[in-house]
Amino acid sequence: MKIIDGKAHHYVKFLVYGCQMNVSDAERMAGQLAAIGYERLSDDAAMDEADLLIINTCAVRETAEDKVYGKIGEIKGLKRKHPQLIFGITGCMAQKESDSLIKRAPHIDFVLGTSKVHELTKVVQEIEQERGHIVDTDLTETELPDGGPIARQGKLSAWIPIMYGCNNFCTYCIVPYVRGRERSRRPEDVVKEVEQAVAQGYKEVTLLGQNVNSYGKDHKLATFAELLKMVDKVEGIKRVRFMTSHPKDLSDEVIDAIAEGEHLCEHIHLPVQYGSNHLLKAMNRVYTVESYKELVQKIRARIPQASLTTDLIVGFPGETEDDFAQMLDFLKEIRYDSAYTFIYSKRSGTPAATMENQVDDAVKKERLNALMAVQNQISLEINQSLLDSVMEVMVEGPSKNDETVWTGHTRTNKIVLFDHQDEQPGDFINVKITHPQTWVLKGIRV
Repeated sequence: MKIIDGKAHHYVKFLVYGCQMNVSDAERMAGQLAAIGYERLSDDAAMDEADLLIINTCAVRETAEDKVYGKIGEIKGLKRKHPQLIFGITGCMAQKESDSLIKRAPHIDFVLGTSKVHELTKVVQEIEQERGHIVDTDLTETELPDGGPIARQGKLSAWIPIMYGCNNFCTYCIVPYVRGRERSRRPEDVVKEVEQAVAQGYKEVTLLGQNVNSYGKDHKLATFAELLKMVDKVEGIKRVRFMTSHPKDLSDEVIDAIAEGEHLCEHIHLPVQYGSNHLLKAMNRVYTVESYKELVQKIRARIPQASLTTDLIVGFPGETEDDFAQMLDFLKEIRYDSAYTFIYSKRSGTPAATMENQVDDAVKKERLNALMAVQNQISLEINQSLLDSVMEVMVEGPSKNDETVWTGHTRTNKIVLFDHQDEQPGDFINVKITHPQTWVLKGIRV
């Protein structure tokens, strides 16, 4: 707390782990807290500046949980120095571990599950007055309150959740157990939030969901394709993105909407996870290598300029040398622009955690390195094909390493670096690509 002009100012710091949905959840929590006098500290602010400290957690991989436990231990000393500090855990790990977190670390004041974040202000106020522990991780599948305040962090791009939860139950994934069943927001509420973001100066929105392609299957008020068209028509919007798409639900109507839309970006993140039918079945992905390839052919025929990215898991239980060889062949055939690659991580409570034929860690690492080497070469070759092309870039600001070199993204979600002239964040400029590299494109303004 600081006293400024005779008034007490309270500060909250968020430590956010995991996916974009967690980033969005933190923005909504910050909006709630602002209403009771808490100002959000920047990501690089020291933890001891905060009156309220919240870790918004991820439970998808063991490494994310390990980082959280390490940070919880670090905060124990901070609480000893500042006993009035309120410390809470939210997000997927909070949902999964519940009151066991406080049993393990009694300096935690509250644990709130994924469907309870709208009660954050009430919980904080109770702890301010009475001190003690609060745990609420009942996983309700009712519609979450809409229209609450949002304290967005960025200035150009806004995260807009369109649905919560997941119905797919992939055998490796904890998400359905910690986020609940799918609940789609009403289309008018999504459109209203996009309109508000545009009015606040945001140029780009990303529509978020565990599987955006199944949006609306619950309330049947609009399909995902129809929602995309509604958002595309919002006056003043410049770019519309979305993630993540499950291949089993990506319809021809969605592909057509992107092809015909004015502001819908030509980038589809389409997680395949693996390139052999044996492992796709073991993962319960509900599609085959063949059907996935057909879907990619449809996308590329209808949207030739589209970039395609994916998620890949190596070391899933039962993965054989033959499976991995099929994976590499699949990768060379599909030719993704880029891929997020992961080593399989056991998640207690999921079917895959108890499967036989768990893969040795050394083999996992070896296969991951081989996979990345193939993908990096493909990414480089695709980017090299863009040499001398001119691409529209949304200017974002200085790069991390050199203030004279600025950065931005293309509609196809590629990072472009260019020498700064008079551009300002939010400008749209044309850049000629002169030095394509594996992960970035370098160019000059034209």
